[in-house]
Amino acid sequence: MYAVIKTGGKQYRVAAGEKIKVEQIPADVGSKITLDQVLLVGEGESVRIGTPMVAGATVIASVLAHGRHDKVKIFKMRRRKHYQKHQGHRQNYTEIVIDEISA
Repeated sequence: MYAVIKTGGKQYRVAAGEKIKVEQIPADVGSKITLDQVLLVGEGESVRIGTPMVAGATVIASVLAHGRHDKVKIFKMRRRKHYQKHQGHRQNYTEIVIDEISA
């Protein structure tokens, strides 16, 4: 069984037992979270597509860790204008493992 969930403005295809990194969620490490924005649920040949969400479908996940991604370097430059700008960014994430998908 798999599902397509929406969290943090992004969509993820998940299955039970998978580990994924999503945008930061304010939850303690080891706690269980319920993701109720389920867009699609599929099992074998049968697929339920929501309009926009599947009614009554939830995904239960456990929080494994919080962290930060690698640094992304931003460099802006205008040639012949003596303009250069250096900037860096590290995005926070929450690593979760999918425990169960209930439709």
